[in-house]
Amino acid sequence: MKKTPVFLDSLVTDMLHLRAICPFSWRVFQFRPISCEPLIIQMNKCTDEEQIFDFIERNKAILSEKQVGCAFDMLWKLQKQKTSLLKNVEYVRDHPQFLTLHNLATNKFKLMNDDTLVNVLHITQRFAGESHDPLVEALVTEAWRRLERFDIKLLSEFSSCLADQHLYFSPLMGKIADIVHRNLETTQDLSSLSVLMVNISSLISRHFQQQLVNKTELLFDTIDSSEVNVATRIAQFLRNIKYCYQPLLEKCNNVFLSNVDQLDLDSISKIFRLYKILQFNSFEFIMMAKKKLTEMIPLCNHPASFVKLFVTLGPIAGPEEKKQLKSTLLLMSEDLTGEQALAVLRAMEDMESRNSHLIKKVTSVLHKHLDSYKPLELLKITQALTFLHFQRKEFSAKLRELLLSYLKISFIPTEVSILVYAISLLPSPHLDEVGISRIEAVLPQCNLHNLSNFATSVLRWIQYDHMYLDSITGKQLKLLQKLDHYGRQRLQHSNSLDLLWEELKSVRGNTFPESLLEETIATLQHFVDEINYINVVEIASFISNTDYLSTLLLDRIASVAVQQIEKIHPFTILAIILPFSTLNYDPPQRDEFFGTCVQHLNSYLGILDPLMLVCLGFSLATLQYFPEDLLKSIFNIEFLARLDSQLEILSSSLSARVQFHLMELNRSICLECPEFQIPWFHDRFCQQYNKGIGGMSGAQQQIYKMLTEVLGGINCVKASVLTPYYHTVDFECILDKRKKPLPYGSHNIAWGQLPEMPWESNTEIVGSRLPPGAERIALEFLDSKSFCRNIPHMKGKSAMKKRHLEILGYRVIQISQFEWNSMALSTKDARMDYLRERIFGEVKS
Repeated sequence: MKKTPVFLDSLVTDMLHLRAICPFSWRVFQFRPISCEPLIIQMNKCTDEEQIFDFIERNKAILSEKQVGCAFDMLWKLQKQKTSLLKNVEYVRDHPQFLTLHNLATNKFKLMNDDTLVNVLHITQRFAGESHDPLVEALVTEAWRRLERFDIKLLSEFSSCLADQHLYFSPLMGKIADIVHRNLETTQDLSSLSVLMVNISSLISRHFQQQLVNKTELLFDTIDSSEVNVATRIAQFLRNIKYCYQPLLEKCNNVFLSNVDQLDLDSISKIFRLYKILQFNSFEFIMMAKKKLTEMIPLCNHPASFVKLFVTLGPIAGPEEKKQLKSTLLLMSEDLTGEQALAVLRAMEDMESRNSHLIKKVTSVLHKHLDSYKPLELLKITQALTFLHFQRKEFSAKLRELLLSYLKISFIPTEVSILVYAISLLPSPHLDEVGISRIEAVLPQCNLHNLSNFATSVLRWIQYDHMYLDSITGKQLKLLQKLDHYGRQRLQHSNSLDLLWEELKSVRGNTFPESLLEETIATLQHFVDEINYINVVEIASFISNTDYLSTLLLDRIASVAVQQIEKIHPFTILAIILPFSTLNYDPPQRDEFFGTCVQHLNSYLGILDPLMLVCLGFSLATLQYFPEDLLKSIFNIEFLARLDSQLEILSSSLSARVQFHLMELNRSICLECPEFQIPWFHDRFCQQYNKGIGGMSGAQQQIYKMLTEVLGGINCVKASVLTPYYHTVDFECILDKRKKPLPYGSHNIAWGQLPEMPWESNTEIVGSRLPPGAERIALEFLDSKSFCRNIPHMKGKSAMKKRHLEILGYRVIQISQFEWNSMALSTKDARMDYLRERIFGEVKS
């Protein structure tokens, strides 16, 4: 190796000393034009890349750091004017003079001012071909060194550069989060803050999240009403932290509504995705966006843009628009990429569209690209095809083979749980020894969401084996025990409600195994005093899904609602009331609790989402609470017209569910509050609905057969009887005043047929319809779904039905599954005696 001359070492040392002692002199000492202004003016006159590259080639020896930054800036401005961004980026990146500019930036970045440094970093990343560009790394390191002096605008731009490199969890992003936290009180620039909020959201505490939400609320009114990007970023931040904060979302929604004419397909698509994840509904925005999107149908003739339109418009489109979307997509289906095919399939799932021709076209594309999908994408494919009832052995076999191959090499708990869950959805959900060992290996690192997924998968596996193979292996039960063990361990190590909730909020309570659910509720009860106005809605929603009655938790929820109602958003009241309605529970301060919640809503009745208002009215009716103002705001022509418009954009299953709730509410008011004089208008709906009455369960068949014996013949009992207002009674019989069964003659109704109405609809039950002293008896079999999961306490809908049948003149006998299948009723004679005792009051001696 050639030795460096001693004089050169000395010169370098002297110059470094000079730079340290007199940095200003050092900068002046560099050789460059006396004024850099003329060069920048020349650059600004360039109209294409070639002119800029010619300029760089001519002046590369004299370009300053400011001029280098200006050259980068001009190249990127020209790129943004191009139609094919990728093509032009490649052209610039491969140009020899771009490499020259790249090298100049590498030599001069330490001299750049802060704005130029960050801007060059941003543009270099756009042009970078390598995943680890040395210049990018050098610029990031230099920016890190200067970080503390960046203002909030520059800090936000730098954080976006890190986000582009997916450095969300890096120490550097953590440092940025710390700077934001320290300066939050004095921050006034919401535009820059919103960028930072999105980029640091993955690594900040719950407390800091709330501080940012509060600060955003304070600053929101300072931004211009046209700031769609700021509003979108705020919604994105709420999505990232999984916080459906209604006040902020409403403000964002108002910005979107004010600027809907300026929104393009990409913007609307992004807003819809955010709303879907946050479960935020804006009927007004949907209708305005639907109109704008429908106008785009003939304009989108490229697969990429049309797929985005299909995905966004499809779930809210009317019948004609859906037909047009599907027919156009069929024509371009063979040109779809794997990513586009998956997006279309998921949209079809949302649309509940089982168009077999389109499904075959889309799955043929999926099949072709199946090897390129990641585990989460494979799960989405499996879920969508399961929902759409698609069955093709060749496709399922390849999908299963691919999932198992991923499972054998995966060590990440979340990924393993995704793969196992996907396999459990396939026609044959078995796992071999390797699959089971992979689950067992990751269990100690699993969070509650992972454990819940595993438990659901194993239970599905057990159910399949029991149904088709009539066997359950010890390995399955052993795996369930291990899941239970690690779940309990994780719950017991929780030391605060906030930390526990970080894991629980993505878990649906109805997917937990019994023992793990019991431990979860016990842990929540341990932290009961930490339930407050911030988390009460989420806790209430979780309990609603569990079907687990904890009076301690429900009493605390009611207490928080009463004491802190002004801090709770009115649009979340339904979520708070729902567990009480579902579980049929009245808290000690019942009237105060319901009254406070309804009073909080009264001034919002005119703007509440129609679906929410119907569900709220039904939930309160289930609890025998009938606020007149709220109910009359539902049963008026204007509201029902709004509801009809909204039903048109819902999926068929959700639309049917809402209509059914409206019918149930209408029925409840007619029976329980006739003084409101609200008419019954659901005859036609109920007649259509009851055409689909299904067959008897095994237990119902047993009861029916025994009733014919107990009552003295098949003509003394009716099955599947429709009452006025269309309640369906499992079995009906009539006893005379001497407790003797009265025969129905030859008009017995077979199960599964639409019975003729035993009485005319809209008529009150009066004694004259029966012989004097006779009574009409309704026998109802209640399966496990009619009761809470932890105790045999009847849920709200079953209790409501019993009330209604009694108003209609029935004596109601409810036979619970727990009694019918108990040891005490294990023989036919015991069951016959049980029925006699319940019907006639006879007790066998």
